[in-house]
Amino acid sequence: MRFISSANIACGCHAGDRDTMKRTVDLAIENGVAIGAHPSYRDRENFGRIDQDLSPQDVRSIVRDQIEVLAVIAENAGAKLRHVKPHGALYNRSARDPNVARATAEAVRDADPDLVVFGLSGSCSIDEAEGLGLRAVSEVFADRTYQNDGSLTPRSFENALITDDSAALSQVMDIIKYGRVRTIDGIMVRIQADTVCIHGDGEHAVSFAKLISEALTSSNIPISACYD
Repeated sequence: MRFISSANIACGCHAGDRDTMKRTVDLAIENGVAIGAHPSYRDRENFGRIDQDLSPQDVRSIVRDQIEVLAVIAENAGAKLRHVKPHGALYNRSARDPNVARATAEAVRDADPDLVVFGLSGSCSIDEAEGLGLRAVSEVFADRTYQNDGSLTPRSFENALITDDSAALSQVMDIIKYGRVRTIDGIMVRIQADTVCIHGDGEHAVSFAKLISEALTSSNIPISACYD
């Protein structure tokens, strides 16, 4: 928490429960970190990383329900929910499927139209959220590799994850300073960065966050929640 500006908190469907949500919200408040909902498919067995073919109505329902649970916990702690970032397979489906992206954005709008949507840079998630009048911010990744179309390399691929500190830092600095990312094929593609994601379940999450935070600070690049 000391090295980040926004936290995406699991809302029970892929991980977490009311107790972990409350404790994480309290920790975020203590460290001045903005609180965001991290809704997913109902899939605790696979940590929400298996795609599901749900109707738009079902997507809206599960996303809205998760947002509302965390919003109440945050309110009871004296804080406010600030953003929503879908998790795992729901995030990736929303990035490429405009119907799922729109259903997700509708759930956010119905829960609280002031909430900000986090979505993959250049994806349907951004387009559909903005199309509904929501504020959307383009997200990039420190610990995932990219395909030539700007999508994330699927986790089933051997080179999907970045596990080296210097590689993660290099990717983040390239994206932020030059608006580009090197794909697994060595091609530079343009990318918009408003917020940088580090997966909390990654083996190197803390070291990545510390290294990137220190590098940005030393480069006079301010770190703050992107809606401040």
